[in-house]
Amino acid sequence: MPSSADLLHRTGERGRGATLNPANRFRRDVREQIDDVAPDGDEPPPLATTVTIQRARTIIARNDSPGLDFESRLFAKPDAPALLRAELARPGYACRPMALGTNTDPYQPIERTWRITRGVLEVLAECAHPFTIVTKGALIERDLDILAPMAAQGMVRVYLSVTTLDPHLARRLEPRAASPKRRLQAIRTLASAGVPVGVMVAPVIPQLNDRDLEAILAAAANAGAVEAGYILLRLPREVQPLFRDWLDAHYPLRTAHVMSLMRQLHGGRAYDATFGVRQRGTGPFAELLERRFAIAIQRFGLERNTPPLDTSHFAPPRKDSPQRALF
Repeated sequence: MPSSADLLHRTGERGRGATLNPANRFRRDVREQIDDVAPDGDEPPPLATTVTIQRARTIIARNDSPGLDFESRLFAKPDAPALLRAELARPGYACRPMALGTNTDPYQPIERTWRITRGVLEVLAECAHPFTIVTKGALIERDLDILAPMAAQGMVRVYLSVTTLDPHLARRLEPRAASPKRRLQAIRTLASAGVPVGVMVAPVIPQLNDRDLEAILAAAANAGAVEAGYILLRLPREVQPLFRDWLDAHYPLRTAHVMSLMRQLHGGRAYDATFGVRQRGTGPFAELLERRFAIAIQRFGLERNTPPLDTSHFAPPRKDSPQRALF
């Protein structure tokens, strides 16, 4: 078991969840960890967040850097609303519900200043384009003036991710995200405004937060959620050593047990990328979790089958023109 001094050194990045900055398989350089504590014993300064503007050619993705880089080196696409407008105006564009938040959270703290998500929503609202949002950010309440009117026309659905109700575990898992209590309040606010909202219990980590499953679903239903889902912890490639190091730093006595269960859930490996398996796992523990979830959503009224989002109102944006519209 690591000493308390070792744990302090490894978890010393205030406001950060990751304890490692692992090598990225797409990079050619190599990183080596060194002891960077000053000779006088002072702690290194907090890891700063940097934002790099990224000029993208396209903004719609149709269906790499983990660790401290993922938390501290952010890429902003301020031209996202303009790119989206251009793509929606392309001849032959077929309207299908768009999903925001499947790759990265659209309501990260920097959204308060950059307002890129807000700009994207304004374009979607202008075109009456349906969409879903998955987030753990309470900042979504800011955009109720867009979400509520579109929800009234069946064009919006929101999912709040709630990982645990334990504030101490939440701070270790997601230190810069809204607290569990605040996320539940966001569910209540959205539901009160008429926005269909669901709860995502994700990621479910065996022997760490799986015990909270029923409590999260009960709290979300009480706040006004109408449906629910869950996703098992996924450990692809670089994420696996990152997560294991996080366990060693925060829950060293549970590391072996948690990793053993993850292997049981994926046929002897820590991760199986097969679609369906990677979200739920296989074996006795996965079956038990699935049964618990099924019983809970029935008990708390979270098995509502919401209708498909309405795409019939979509109207492509007008292309910029120096001439006024004739009609």
